[in-house]
Amino acid sequence: MGQLLPSSTTLFASKPSPTCTFLSLLIIGILGFYTLHFPHPPFSSSNSHSALRFHQIFLSHATNATLSSYLRALTLHPHLAGTPPSLDTASFVQAHFLGLGLVTRSAHYNALLSYPLHSSLSAHFSNGSRVDIPLTEPGLNSNRDGVVPPYHAYSPSGSAHAKLAFANHGTDEDYRALGKLGVNVSGCVVIVRRGDDVSRGEVVRKAEKNGALAVLLYTEGAGGQASGGFKKGFERGFVMNGVGDPLSPGWAGVDGAERLDLDDPEVLKRFPKIPSMPLSAEAAETLLGWLGGATVPPAWRESLPAAVRGVGPGPTVVNFTYKGEKKVVKIHNVFAVIRGSQEPDCYVLLGNHRDAWTYGAVDPNSGTAALLDIARRYSLLMRSGWNPRRTIILCSWDAEEFGMVGSTEWVEQNIAILGSKAVAYLNVDCAVQGPGFFVRSTPQLDNLILEVTKKVKDPDSVGATVYEKWMTANRRVDVQRLSAVDSDFAPFLQHAGIPSMDMYYGIDFSVYHTAYDAYEWMINFGDPFFQRHVAVAGMWGLLALHLADDSVLPFNFLSYAHQLKHYEDVLSNLLDGGVSLHPLTTAIQEFAYAAKEAEDEAQELREQENTSELVILKKRALNDRLMLAERGFLDSDGLEGRQWFKHLVYGPPGEHGSKLSFFPGVGDAMLRAKRMSRREGQAKIQHEIWRVARAIQRAANSLRGDVF
Repeated sequence: MGQLLPSSTTLFASKPSPTCTFLSLLIIGILGFYTLHFPHPPFSSSNSHSALRFHQIFLSHATNATLSSYLRALTLHPHLAGTPPSLDTASFVQAHFLGLGLVTRSAHYNALLSYPLHSSLSAHFSNGSRVDIPLTEPGLNSNRDGVVPPYHAYSPSGSAHAKLAFANHGTDEDYRALGKLGVNVSGCVVIVRRGDDVSRGEVVRKAEKNGALAVLLYTEGAGGQASGGFKKGFERGFVMNGVGDPLSPGWAGVDGAERLDLDDPEVLKRFPKIPSMPLSAEAAETLLGWLGGATVPPAWRESLPAAVRGVGPGPTVVNFTYKGEKKVVKIHNVFAVIRGSQEPDCYVLLGNHRDAWTYGAVDPNSGTAALLDIARRYSLLMRSGWNPRRTIILCSWDAEEFGMVGSTEWVEQNIAILGSKAVAYLNVDCAVQGPGFFVRSTPQLDNLILEVTKKVKDPDSVGATVYEKWMTANRRVDVQRLSAVDSDFAPFLQHAGIPSMDMYYGIDFSVYHTAYDAYEWMINFGDPFFQRHVAVAGMWGLLALHLADDSVLPFNFLSYAHQLKHYEDVLSNLLDGGVSLHPLTTAIQEFAYAAKEAEDEAQELREQENTSELVILKKRALNDRLMLAERGFLDSDGLEGRQWFKHLVYGPPGEHGSKLSFFPGVGDAMLRAKRMSRREGQAKIQHEIWRVARAIQRAANSLRGDVF
C-alpha cells in the first residue's frame, strides 16, 4: 500500500479560475468583467428541492456497519507518524478515495519528529532496597505489537538521581503553595498530575523554572476497566512549544526548502531543557504513597488516594533516565477534491488527522472513519447527479500528534491561496469519545450548526434529534469557541483567519493516548453500535453540503456581534478605571451595524427568485464579503512573543492564569501588567485593546466591502 502515494505536492491542478479576493469587491460594478469570468448556468426554483433531495439521500445512506469496518481497518496496527505503518494508513485512505472515483492528491513534507530510544525509572529507599517502575502498559510487547513505548515527543534526553516531590498540576499557584509549606523542588524530580488546563509542555517549563531536574506526568484514572477506565495506561504526548515543524517555522518543509539547524536559538526555544516522561496513574499513586515531608494541601486532596499524605521531597529517591532522538522524516497529507460546478475557486474543507500514538480508535480514527464515510456518500450523490456549487476538499492530515504538523505545513505552503479561496474549515478529530454532543466554532457558523443538528437523529435517544437532546441536556444550545490549540483547526483559524468548526461526542475518555485506545475499547465502551459515528458523519457532511451548495453562504455575523459584545461585558468587569474600553465599544457597534446590513442583504437575496446575471453577481459579491470578514481579525504582527498566532479574537493565552478565553493579547497584557508599574501595565493593556478594536473594525469593513 505504501507505493500508492505520488510524490507531487501540488493540490490544485485544475485550470485557473478567478479568485475570491477582496479586489473583486472593488470592481463589482464592471458587469462585463463578471459576465466574462463567472459564466453561471441559470438557477431554477427547483434547486432548493434538489438540494433537499440530495441531503435526504446523504443522510439515508449512513450505515453503522460500514463505519465499523472502516475503523477496524484503520486500527489493525499502531501507526505513529513517520513510521511505515503510518504510510500504510495514508495509502489506505488514498486508495479509498481513488476507489470511489474521486480526484485524489497528496502533499508530503520533511518534518522534525521525535522518538524514544530508552527509558527507565526506579525508586530507591533508605534501607538500600529498590523497586523498578514499569514503563509500559501490562500485557503489551512493544517489539511484537509495534506500540511505541510511553514518552514525551521532543523531550530532551537526560537522567536524574534525586528526591521526588509532588507539585499537583504544576501551575505557578501550586509552586507558590509548596513554597508556603517550606518545600523547594530545586534539584528534585517532580511528579505532576494533568489538569487545570495546563499543557504538557507548560508543566515541564514551569518545573524547569522552579529548578526541577526532570518531570513525571500522569493522568488520573477514570475508574476500573468495567467503566472503560484504565489506570495502567500511559498518556503519550508532545512537549514542544508552538505548532508545525520546528525547523521550518512559518514556511512549509517541502523538498529543498530552507531548514534551520537543530542548535538554532529559534529551534531550541521550542523545546524544554529538562527531560520528562509519562506515568500511569497506578505507578504514580505508588510513588506518591512513598512520599513524606509536608502534608498535602487540602485544596489538592480531591481525587488523591488516602495513602497519599506528603508532598516530599523524599524520602524516596528516584533514578530517572530518558534517551530519545529527533530526526527529520517524511509525512504525508492526503486529499480528495470534488470540484465545484459554478464557483470552483471557493473551497469548503473538511479535515481529520490520521496519525495516532498507538492504535487510535478514538483519537483520531473515529474521525477518519467518518471522513471516509462522507467520501463514500458524496460519491453516491455524484452518481445520483449531484455536483457541488463550490469545491469540496476532504483533508487527511499527518503528524497532528506532534503539534498539528501536517495541517500547519500545508496551510503555510498555501496561505495566499487559502486566504482568498477558503470558505470554511470543518474539523473532526476524535469523533466519538463517549456520550454527549459538543461543538466549537467561530460564531458566524452558529445558526447553521443549529439547523443541521435539527436534521440528524440523536444517537442515544429514540425519536429525538441531536438538537432536541442537546437542549434537554444543557437547557440551552452551548456552542463553544476555538481558542485552544489542540487540533488541526488551529492553523486555519488562528494563523489564516478561516471560519472554522470542531465537533465530537464525549467530553473526554479514559484511554486517551494510551495503548488501550483500540477498536475493542470503542465497541465495548465508546460507541458499541456506531450510532454516534453515524451522527457525527451526518452533521459534518451536511454542514459541508450547505456551505458548498447554498447560493448565499449560510453565515450569520449577528451571532459574532453578539459574542463580541458579551466579551466586552466580561472584560469590563475585570478591568479597573485606568483602562478605556471606548475603542472596543465603538468597533463592536460598527461591526454590529455591518453584520445587520449583511444579514438583511443575505435574506433579501435568498428570497430572490430572479435568476438574472445581476442577481447572481450580487450573491457572489456578498459571498466574498461574508467569506473574507474573518480575515479582518488577523493582525500581521501576531500575538506578542507568539507572532505565528495572528487572530486577535481567538487564540491561546501566552501563559496559564489568563482569565480570558478570548482576546488573547489582552489576556496576556493583563497578566504581564501585574509585573509592571501601574502606569506601564495600564498602557500595555490599553494598546492591546486598541489592537483588537482595529481588528474588529477591519472585519466590519470587510463585511461592508467598502473602502470609504
